[in-house]
Amino acid sequence: MAQPATDTGKSTLARIWWLIRAPLPGRGSHSLRMAAACTMVVLIGEIWQIPDVAVPALCTMALWQKDRTTNILAGVAVNLLIVAILALLFVLIHLTLDHPFGQVVAIMLLSFCFFFLGSASKLKPVAYLLGLIVVFALVVADLVPIGEIATRALLYADLFILVPGAVMIVCGPLICPSPATLMMREIAARLRLCATLLEQPDSDHLDYARATLREGAGGMLRLLKMAKLEKVLHKDPLAHLEQSAYSSVAALALAHAAFRDGEKQPENMEFSQILRDMAEIFSHNGYPQDIPHLNAPDHAPALAQLANVLHGFTDPPSPSPSAQTVPSPEPKSGFFTPDAFSNPEHVRFAVKGTAAVMISYFIFTILNWPGIHTCIITCFIVALPTVGEMTTKLRLRISGALVGGAIGIASIIFVMPHLYNIAAFLLLIFVVSLFASWVKNGDERIAYAGFQIGLAFFLSDLKGYGPTTDMTTARDRIIGILLGNFITYAVFVTFWPSSAYAPIARHFRTLLDVLKKQITITDPTEQTRLAATVQENLSSAERTLELAEAEPAHMRARMPLLYTYAILTRQAAIVAENGLIPSRRQAAQQHIQDMEQALT
Repeated sequence: MAQPATDTGKSTLARIWWLIRAPLPGRGSHSLRMAAACTMVVLIGEIWQIPDVAVPALCTMALWQKDRTTNILAGVAVNLLIVAILALLFVLIHLTLDHPFGQVVAIMLLSFCFFFLGSASKLKPVAYLLGLIVVFALVVADLVPIGEIATRALLYADLFILVPGAVMIVCGPLICPSPATLMMREIAARLRLCATLLEQPDSDHLDYARATLREGAGGMLRLLKMAKLEKVLHKDPLAHLEQSAYSSVAALALAHAAFRDGEKQPENMEFSQILRDMAEIFSHNGYPQDIPHLNAPDHAPALAQLANVLHGFTDPPSPSPSAQTVPSPEPKSGFFTPDAFSNPEHVRFAVKGTAAVMISYFIFTILNWPGIHTCIITCFIVALPTVGEMTTKLRLRISGALVGGAIGIASIIFVMPHLYNIAAFLLLIFVVSLFASWVKNGDERIAYAGFQIGLAFFLSDLKGYGPTTDMTTARDRIIGILLGNFITYAVFVTFWPSSAYAPIARHFRTLLDVLKKQITITDPTEQTRLAATVQENLSSAERTLELAEAEPAHMRARMPLLYTYAILTRQAAIVAENGLIPSRRQAAQQHIQDMEQALT
């Protein structure tokens, strides 16, 4: 079987180690802020004596954002949502209290609704989290079937979201940078990567450059959108920053092409020096102007085009005469995806998720083992649409849960007995949260394990108030996490297994269409914008290929073009870079036609 297009030839262990330690731009500072927010939530939970403070700590780790504006918006949104959820819970608890069958039906219907919303709506980032809170509150209410206690449990369920949301709204603006600042740092990081590629990059830098290139400009443009909402910067600086985001992707692609073809910059290293000078300006919240046109050596077409891109790096496109007319507004997408009620996959996903939740609920109820209720929480966290994703992330879930559980148990044995004040206890929470956040904020191939580390640690060590020495709770909750992992995996790969192979053709067709536009267009500014879109489409195709290759052998046997797609995607990555170079566009266009014929 062909290796994924992003494979660098490293051994699996070496690659995992690199992914864990990779000093990605902003990873350390974002992890520090996330750990600080989780610690703040635990402190508030200890002061207010919120039971199961592990849940709001987990919500914080799941919802915390990089910039201050997104944190405020996310905090407000989840707190508005929880008001509606609280009203729903109030009705459900009083209807199902002391009515076991009614509670089972309520848990089933709620699980189905939240899994469906997670698959077929814009609520996807938080639908599973809200489902977790609601179902968990019903389960807890059933464990204490007394009206007054159940009502109090309902109010505590509100605090599970209210406290993280309040911390995001209050602390986010205090400790998080502005979206414009983060965007400039992203651009600066890409410029430094360009300089490194033109010098003597090692394998780690090449890995980092390819991964960064595949991100395209999507993340930077989301930050730009938040910067526009802040209304701190004027229209002109925002236009310069927008063009800089696109230009940084094109520059990185050309620098990688120059490295690939062995092109050498002049001996005075003026390309590297200009790139690093520009990066320094962006790092100090500015943007360079009047960038000199560099002289590329002969027979170095990639460097020559890189010089052109750098010369107009921050220059926004000039409005064309046709642009004077008012453009028609783009149709707004609704709350649900276009195929929400026509694609059966959404319903199947909801049914599978609900089945996993109900199996977990029945197991811990029949066994009368309340300590493993974390299996239900785990079902909401780990459900994924395709077998490839389930298989790929199963080991991340298990390894993360085992690492987090081991840290939790070790801290109970060796650290908790020596903690005599709240400051020492919070320091322990901060250190472990920092480690979990560091892994979570890494490459997507390991990020899942980071959240699982936090999940297992919080659920093991945050029981009651203050330091705990209860080994039984830690043991039970880790067993619940592992049980939930295996139940979810078994259900999703047994019933209506959805393969990651099916979307590959659509991703590849979209990739070829954008490649053709990039090569045929004559406007240099528009070409840099399309270059960023091409890289994002490449990332989607490569990632889908990786997931398909991770599926079981009997499923891969029904993937006749998998090997062909793997080869063509690697070729498309080269064509995407060559398409930016004028002298190679005709050859690139012929290469695209050959790729289209290979799939007919």
